[in-house]
Amino acid sequence: MRVVVIGGTNFIGPYVVATLHRLGHEITVYHRGHHEPELPSGVRHLHSPLAGIPVLHFPPEIIDPAPEVVLHMFPVGEDDARAAMARFTGIARRMVALSSGDVYRAYGRLLGTEPGTPEPMPLDEDAPLRKALYPYRHTAAGPADWTFHYEKILAEQRVMNHPNLKGTVLRLPAVYGPGDPYHRLRPYIRRMDDRRPAILLETAQAEWRWTHEYVENVAQAIVLAVVDDRAAGRIFNVGEAETPTVANRVRRIGELAGWNGTVLPLESGRLPHHLRGPYQPHQDLVVETSRLRDELGFVEVRSKDEGLRRTIEWERANPPPSGDPVAAEYAAEDAALR
Repeated sequence: MRVVVIGGTNFIGPYVVATLHRLGHEITVYHRGHHEPELPSGVRHLHSPLAGIPVLHFPPEIIDPAPEVVLHMFPVGEDDARAAMARFTGIARRMVALSSGDVYRAYGRLLGTEPGTPEPMPLDEDAPLRKALYPYRHTAAGPADWTFHYEKILAEQRVMNHPNLKGTVLRLPAVYGPGDPYHRLRPYIRRMDDRRPAILLETAQAEWRWTHEYVENVAQAIVLAVVDDRAAGRIFNVGEAETPTVANRVRRIGELAGWNGTVLPLESGRLPHHLRGPYQPHQDLVVETSRLRDELGFVEVRSKDEGLRRTIEWERANPPPSGDPVAAEYAAEDAALR
């Protein structure tokens, strides 16, 4: 099968492309050329300065040969999703687009932009969506900043409601693993490797639950959605089968990292300022993933422990190039402990 991947050179993309290639599919990756990860030699690269986020333009050679399925790794919002659907209508048979769990109303409750009591968990694909759009526009530098236009709800609507090109949407969780540009687990791993006696968490955060998934497992879910036409017209949550609390997740990382310290919940007023989040985690973000498992046969390719071990090893081997700011926070944490 011929597949065009829009983006695909950052964190999750190389895992997806490598797996599709290993399965025998013919892959074209459309990107700027700013990142050149190690991809199989048979993968075709199509470079263009127009492939920056948001991707609004596509060169003629992207449809020569014509793709059967298009995978959009990062549709930002309405405009780029519309542009992609228009370009491949009448050419491809399906568009697969990656979205996020931030579309749910529960995320708005977490941010404080959606009034009401906490949403019940877990969230299936039919759970209510946010009404307050553009969740990150207030932090954008201006209209030239892609976060100004970020709205996965509008992107989903363009992909799923097109009359002539079938769509599939995958709502991703917090993704971790080798290559994670956000280094989600690094603050914990660094403290553990420095033999800190305790990792401090705000009391409510310690009991908060947010669905994560290891990068290779996320890539496997995406591959299934690309190769299986039963995914047409469907939206799928992606994530771990069971979501632990933050405290329990950190404890397990500590066990695998060989750390003998304590995870210590404290009231917000006793925490150092750098450990106080921008919101109170009164609203869990736990998604139900049975649709993906039942309809497409998704099974994790890496266990949770194996994924955490691989992430720990990668973080240890890839410290920040300009120094790690975590150690500068220890004095304030020591004072809180005292």
